[in-house]
Amino acid sequence: MEIASSSPEETERLAGRLAAELQLGDVVTVSGELGAGKTTFVRGACRALGVSEAVTSPTFTIGHRYSGRVEVSHLDLYRFTTVTPAEWGDLEPYFDDAVTFVEWPEAAGDELPPVRASVALRHASPTRRMIVFDGEKALLDRLFRGC
Repeated sequence: MEIASSSPEETERLAGRLAAELQLGDVVTVSGELGAGKTTFVRGACRALGVSEAVTSPTFTIGHRYSGRVEVSHLDLYRFTTVTPAEWGDLEPYFDDAVTFVEWPEAAGDELPPVRASVALRHASPTRRMIVFDGEKALLDRLFRGC
């Protein structure tokens, strides 16, 4: 399913719709080029999951953990070309008892736990983004009922 977003606020609202369907243990990958709105998307999902603190890109720290109605992990694998087994050992705790969002998931290869939904963002214009949602048919049907 592909949806157009005309603003960061609209991107955050779309992320909130997805977040409302998530539960502990779910993994969502978020991909797209630099500046496409990946962190904006994750911020909207975090808000919908009850996170009140600032949600920022963990590019240089690799991961953040937030508390809301559920624990939320936010990983950014931009700095990795691949994830070694030793590095993966450091990342695994982020998936424990949390809803986890992974930016730049390509670096993880086959190491990621099963993914519930994949989101890809791309520039359609300087102010407009196209957001492609992929995942379980039942999940997508609930998300986009009436669209």
